[in-house]
Order: sequence, then structure tokens, then C-alpha cells
Amino acid sequence: MTERWILARLRRHTFFSLAVLNTAIGEAVADLNRRPFQKLPGSRHSHFLSVDHPALRPLPPTPYEYAEWKKATVHIDYHVEVEQHYYSVPYRFVRQRVEVRLTAHCVECFHKGQRISSHRRSFLKGQHTTVTAHMPPTHQAFAEWTPERLVLWAEQSGPATTQLVATILATRIHPLQGFRSCLGIMRLGKTYGAERLDAACSRALALQAHSYKSVASILRHGLDQLPLTPERVSPPAIPHPTIRGPHYYH
Repeated sequence: MTERWILARLRRHTFFSLAVLNTAIGEAVADLNRRPFQKLPGSRHSHFLSVDHPALRPLPPTPYEYAEWKKATVHIDYHVEVEQHYYSVPYRFVRQRVEVRLTAHCVECFHKGQRISSHRRSFLKGQHTTVTAHMPPTHQAFAEWTPERLVLWAEQSGPATTQLVATILATRIHPLQGFRSCLGIMRLGKTYGAERLDAACSRALALQAHSYKSVASILRHGLDQLPLTPERVSPPAIPHPTIRGPHYYH
């Protein structure tokens, strides 16, 4: 009846925008709610104030937000894929099935009804959103390091150290293997000094001994302070497209 009453009231009006139409409908609804009942005392508005309004509760502090639910499997790298972006969960949930709640601003992951992670939603495809606390302890040790940062550190010791660090990072199959070697070399610099470290790295490069253990052995035996004999110098490395070189990290 309400719909027919409003349509009848506005049927002879022409509206040129939705906003004007909504305003007219609102005024008609307010007028209808205040019209006295024919067989009962009061009006719709007075009954609302006396019956419904006292029973109303306050509105939630935040407005309702539409959400979609999806199921996903946690990858071996403790991330789940959502809309081609990768979000981390605690590493102990690797290979587990989780439920993902996806809103316009947030991505939440649940396991057996318990929320295990929450992230701000990202629309960058192919990128990762990672919380350090979600990483295994072995990964957390390297969370703040990047190849670029390691090379910048190596430049403080000398050109040979820079070249060796860049070579290690470029030739390791797994990034963490390269990080471990480079951070180990960093510790050697604190023990033996930058000058001896760069000399040791120069000798390691000449011998194509691209590892932390080789540099540590050179320093431990004092070989960095001895000249390289020509017969022990290895020939230059053969260029190969898979070897990126130190310039890659600048």
C-alpha cells in the first residue's frame, strides 16, 4: 500500500536526476508516517517512537563491509595466493587448507575457525606480503637483507669483496645459500679488518673459490698476505648468460 500511495502522489511529477527523485520519495515517506491512523490512535511515526525506538541498539562502530570467502592451500613458502597476490601465514600451516576472507581492504586467513593471519589487501599481482613473524627461524635471520644491501655493504671493504659477494649471489641456486655465505664473510671482516678481507676475497676470486669457507681458510692461514704464484692463478671465467655479474645488483 505504501508503494502505491507514493507512486500515486508522484505520478504527475517529472524528475531529471536520481537525487531529486530520492528527495521527493523521502518527503512522501515522512508525510505518510505522520498521517493519523483511521481506526487507531496515533500514527506510524508515534508508534515507532513508543514501541520500536526504545528497543533499538546502537549501530556498530564500523559499517558493514561485504566479504567473499575462498578456500586455499598454504604453499611450501608459507604463503597463500589470493587474486594473484601472495599473503603469508605462520609457517607451521604449510600444506594445510585454510579459509580466506576477502574484503575491499583486508585479507584474513582462518584455520579450523581460528584466524591465523590478517593483511591489508594488495592489488599488485605477482608480489608478496610477508610478516616476519610468520617465517621459520632460519628465514627470519635474513628477512632484513637483500642482494642489493649485501653488495652495498661489500663495497665498504673493497672491490674484490664486492665482486665476490655479487658472484656468490649470482651463482647460488637457492637465495638463502648465498645470504649465509655473504653474512659469514661480513663477520670475517669484523674479525680480520676490511683490508685483509679484501685481499682474501681477491685470492678467492683468482682461485675461483667462491665460498665463505674458502675466504675463512685463506684468512686463517694468512694466505691473504702472500703473493699469488702465477701457476696457481686460474684462467678467467668463461662468460655465460646465466652469470649476472656484480653490475646486476647496482
